[in-house]
Amino acid sequence: MTRVRVEGFTISLDGYGAGPNQDVRNPLGVGGTDLHQWLVPTRTFQRALFGADGGSTGIDDDFAARGFKNVGAWILGRNMFGPIRGPWPDMSWKGWWGDNPPYHVPTFILTHHARPPIQMEGGTTFHFVTGGIHEALDRARDAANEMDVRIGGGPNTVQQYLRAGLIDELHVAISPVLLGGGERLFEGTDMRALGYECVQFVASEKATHVVLRRQGRNET
Repeated sequence: MTRVRVEGFTISLDGYGAGPNQDVRNPLGVGGTDLHQWLVPTRTFQRALFGADGGSTGIDDDFAARGFKNVGAWILGRNMFGPIRGPWPDMSWKGWWGDNPPYHVPTFILTHHARPPIQMEGGTTFHFVTGGIHEALDRARDAANEMDVRIGGGPNTVQQYLRAGLIDELHVAISPVLLGGGERLFEGTDMRALGYECVQFVASEKATHVVLRRQGRNET
């Protein structure tokens, strides 16, 4: 059965999943890159992004690796694709990640402005969805072919899927940094009322990993 998952979503000690003043020089907002000190050195991240053989192992890498297992499609908010707002001025921007993004499966971008699909290297095809979160999930489920759908962010996108009761499992990494502003992941979201409970809690030297699961949804 296809599950809908959030994996490796990192927040600061003060609850922010992105810092303030996001722009092309600060795609995660000012200070936002500090959130991912647990992730970047891992063997999984180094392999997925740079094709490198090295990288750290252990708890952080275990959680990074589980985020790519059995994923058949991704859903991203438009900010996760690029800094452009409003209508597309042209078709030159093809994402933050260069010619070979780390997704390697069909990836659906939530947007209000239509755009033709973009086929990238490594198996990633970006599809732009203007019909909202339910249309994106329906299309992602079909593309995943019974594998899981991973919701990649940003915070507002995750919130929308949480409030709609559509996320089965959420892995949050709490990083020991303070951002002081930006976008809070759980802003206005009552996780207890939505039926989520903590099923795993593990600390490494660089992050505390928490897995939340909706009651009644067993891991398969």
